[in-house]
Amino acid sequence: MCDMIKLTIGENQGNQRLDRFLKKYFAKASLSHIYKLIRKDVKVNGKRKNAETMLQVGDEITVYISEEDAAALQKEVKKISAKKQFSVIYEDKNILIVSKPFGLLTHGDKTEKKNHLANQVVDYLIANGEYDPRADRTFVPSPANRLDRNTTGLVIFGKTSSALQELNRIIRERDAVDKIYMTIVSGKLTKNLHLKDLMVKDEARNTVSITSDEAEGKLMDTEVFPVLHSNKGKGYTLVEVKINTGRTHQIRVQLAQAGHPVLGDTKYGTSVQNRIAKERYGLSTHLLHAHKLAFSGCREDSPLAYLNGKEFVCPLPENFESIKNRIFGEN
Repeated sequence: MCDMIKLTIGENQGNQRLDRFLKKYFAKASLSHIYKLIRKDVKVNGKRKNAETMLQVGDEITVYISEEDAAALQKEVKKISAKKQFSVIYEDKNILIVSKPFGLLTHGDKTEKKNHLANQVVDYLIANGEYDPRADRTFVPSPANRLDRNTTGLVIFGKTSSALQELNRIIRERDAVDKIYMTIVSGKLTKNLHLKDLMVKDEARNTVSITSDEAEGKLMDTEVFPVLHSNKGKGYTLVEVKINTGRTHQIRVQLAQAGHPVLGDTKYGTSVQNRIAKERYGLSTHLLHAHKLAFSGCREDSPLAYLNGKEFVCPLPENFESIKNRIFGEN
């Protein structure tokens, strides 16, 4: 009898191409190896299919290789224990909305591969019995939005493949979900601003600059709403900021360009303003908080339709609240 393994497509594996599913399942295999398997050694529901075949929940994949050969093509699943630093704002079977603290990366990078928010959330879901990486090799619960290391606040995770796909869609599309931040800016801002600029990114320096080159630049679209004013020094303004696009450092670079840099922003603010922020408030980095998510654009036939009309709010971190009260007084 010919060696074979059988795989049943579960909720998190459906609605993807056969070749992409197999590449995730056999992560060590080259693409040429995957296509060779599809041509000679793979059947879907007992029939040969091409690489572009869209898999559906319940489909049965038969791969005519031994269990030993299959294991050799799979990456070892390692349990990564990461100390939980986030707090849960909202959770259901599809999504998890968390509050990311100051200083924590959303994803890993070359400086931190283990203890970042994405790993902490995966570890949390494993501990709660909601995710099994050995049983679900082709899907990992992941964030749909991203915050800088020193930006605090709301990050939303898709706990299922269909939920994550819908989250990624609505966050890409304007007006589908409102993303509201809070910050304190230098200067007295007395009226609403609607900022539209083109940006280019310097990858090597991880900085953004504004350009007039329409061919090269990417649109940044930001709305700013004053909330509180203070006349201390040259004045400060507490603002709410709604981002209609999600570019790197968007809020910080546009507010600086408009003459109202974010308090403590050493990358885009002025040296004088940064010195004052350090001396008065102990700030050596920007003060920016992802405060609110308001959903309106989930498709009615999607697994997240129930989110339409819902808002989720993350309270200001203790340090932000303390600085706010020192500048504007307790409200």
